[in-house]
Amino acid sequence: MKNQKGFTLIELLIVVAIIGIIAAIAIPSLLRARISANESGAMGDSRSVGSSEVAYSSNNGGAFGQISCLGTPASCGFAGGTTAFLDTAITGMGAKSGYNRSFESGTTLAGSVDTNGIDGFVYHATPITVAQTGNKGFGIDGSGLICFTTDGTLVPSAGGRLSTTCNPVK
Repeated sequence: MKNQKGFTLIELLIVVAIIGIIAAIAIPSLLRARISANESGAMGDSRSVGSSEVAYSSNNGGAFGQISCLGTPASCGFAGGTTAFLDTAITGMGAKSGYNRSFESGTTLAGSVDTNGIDGFVYHATPITVAQTGNKGFGIDGSGLICFTTDGTLVPSAGGRLSTTCNPVK
């Protein structure tokens, strides 16, 4: 008889089973980590928008600005070389890092550098697919308070302000 080297079918099946068990353990942990990272990113972007709006309002006679004005202030009445208040990666509405972003503005104010200055705003971030890209919805307004929903829906708001009954992030 020849002396053949190699793996038997049983040995190969055992290796495949072990790989399957490891994958079954690792994949849910990776998904939870991705959701956590997406939620952290959405909350971080919310904080950035809130801080940028405060800086914008201090240069705009106390009026907040539309989200597009934060990225390109020259398009909203500021001098041509004015530095952006917020990175344009955040000012672009739509999907980013598993979350849909939206901006709700308050009433337009007169007497500001930006002729479209507003008295309030709410920046929303909601998961694209709940339980896959995120679990919580986030919102921030001019007060700097960040609120969340546990079901991934929009944080209740009206007129550029969050509801007084929202769940604050601690």
